[in-house]
Amino acid sequence: MASHVFFSLEPSLLPVAAAAAPAAGDGGRRRGRRRADGRFRPSPAIHPGRPELASHLMLPNELDIQGFMERLDGLTNDVQEMLLHQRRRQRSSTANGGGGGDGGARERMATVDHLKRLCIDHYFQDEVDGAMDAHLEELAHGGDLLDATIAMAYSKDIRGLLSLQDISHMNIGAEASLYKAKEFTSRNLQSVIDYLEPGLARYVRQSLEHPYHVSLMQYKARHHLSYLQTLPTRCTAMEELALADFQLNKLLHQMEMQEIKRWWMNLGLAQEIPVARDQVQKWYVWIMTAFQGASFSRYRIELTKIASFVYIMDDIFDLVSTQEERSCFTQAIKMWDFAAADSLPSCMRSCYRAIYTVTNDIADMVEREHGVNPINHLKKAWAVLFDGLMTEAKWLTDSHVPASEDYLRNGVITSGVPLMFLHLLFMLGHDAAELIDNIPPVISCPAKIFRLWDDIGNAKEGLDGSYKELYLRENPGLAASEAEEHMRGMIAREWEKLNRESFFSGRAFPAGFTQAALNAARMVGVMHGHDSEQRLPVLEDYLRMLLF
Repeated sequence: MASHVFFSLEPSLLPVAAAAAPAAGDGGRRRGRRRADGRFRPSPAIHPGRPELASHLMLPNELDIQGFMERLDGLTNDVQEMLLHQRRRQRSSTANGGGGGDGGARERMATVDHLKRLCIDHYFQDEVDGAMDAHLEELAHGGDLLDATIAMAYSKDIRGLLSLQDISHMNIGAEASLYKAKEFTSRNLQSVIDYLEPGLARYVRQSLEHPYHVSLMQYKARHHLSYLQTLPTRCTAMEELALADFQLNKLLHQMEMQEIKRWWMNLGLAQEIPVARDQVQKWYVWIMTAFQGASFSRYRIELTKIASFVYIMDDIFDLVSTQEERSCFTQAIKMWDFAAADSLPSCMRSCYRAIYTVTNDIADMVEREHGVNPINHLKKAWAVLFDGLMTEAKWLTDSHVPASEDYLRNGVITSGVPLMFLHLLFMLGHDAAELIDNIPPVISCPAKIFRLWDDIGNAKEGLDGSYKELYLRENPGLAASEAEEHMRGMIAREWEKLNRESFFSGRAFPAGFTQAALNAARMVGVMHGHDSEQRLPVLEDYLRMLLF
């Protein structure tokens, strides 16, 4: 089970963190085992009322946080003025019947595009939303978006080709033209790279290797900033705001990681269960990636705690428990009472009480912020996870070979993804009770994408019990490469389904939630982006940018 948990990283990915806090146990996958399965709002992490966090890390050049925030606010105002000026110029040109209206609209949309690609559009949400609404209204009266982009592409405009390349990765499963667009733009962009000036050539090459929609936004933002800095016409305020935002996020992530490390060390589970992996900093990376932005700071800390328990429980079920002990643990979780853990082995009892305490603390926080205590729903979500782990354990104990679809369906649960997102939804004030038994695609899609990619990796490493192995059992005439191609097709279809959900069902969830689901799916690709030396260069680069 351990190799299938969503919150797992290879030990080589965090060399700096590993040096700071050596991990106990084997630190990696269990090998060779039989598998059955508008304005900035300060974050609580840097709130003046929490100086104990700020004291652990200082901004570069020992700048004080107050001065940094004032600088950030000033840059925000500068870019806001630029956006207002562009909007007034567009309106004035249109009202006077001049020919500059279209040009003004293009200038405004280009700025919005830069803001989004630099991940600083959240500072100007009203302006961004207004520009997007106006642009969509123009498109509604002036032709199809794809037709307009293709027209640019055929004119040999590189930005047009890049835009069409971006759009081609947003397929929702019913647009044959987007498949053709992807092939067309990839072929043409590749053919012109050698003739472009070096800065643009690097940007085009990076865009082809890491398409915008399926890549980590913060990672792409740094490369977009590097590209903007090579242009003859630049917006210094926007570039400096992006740099300040990167710096703020890095500071937040370092503070969060320090708090999580202190919590983990004080908890003592790593010492009590030495066979379990001690990789809390690595689990935090998944949370950091999926739930981005200062407003998610407190949630990242709490969700990393939940992720740690998912991982530890996976190891307990896999390595240090009998079927009877696992059954008793599952029943204790369903009872949700301290006394219910008294008969459990020591390691299970300690883990149970930690789960109980943290989950109740989260429920209390939700009640303080939103007036409703979701503890009954959260404990049910934990029970669902434990039932899934029990199913996998029973398959192993009984030497039962499940159907591939049954394996994948249960694997969505045991990945830990639904549990994470359900906790987040309640913390955001969303009533997610009905989603515990009926997982929506916005949650199940990234879980399936993770499980399938992870199983492809397991099969290459010689680990059994994967979806690929089960699919080959059901289709004995297929070659291993054909089974893998089938799985890659499934991953592509899950992406299409996730795109549909993000485009058409996003308003059913709180702001930022759908983006978190997309980020989780994007991170999976990064985790499996090995180079010829079996390194993960994108992840290493990403961590240097945002953590170390």
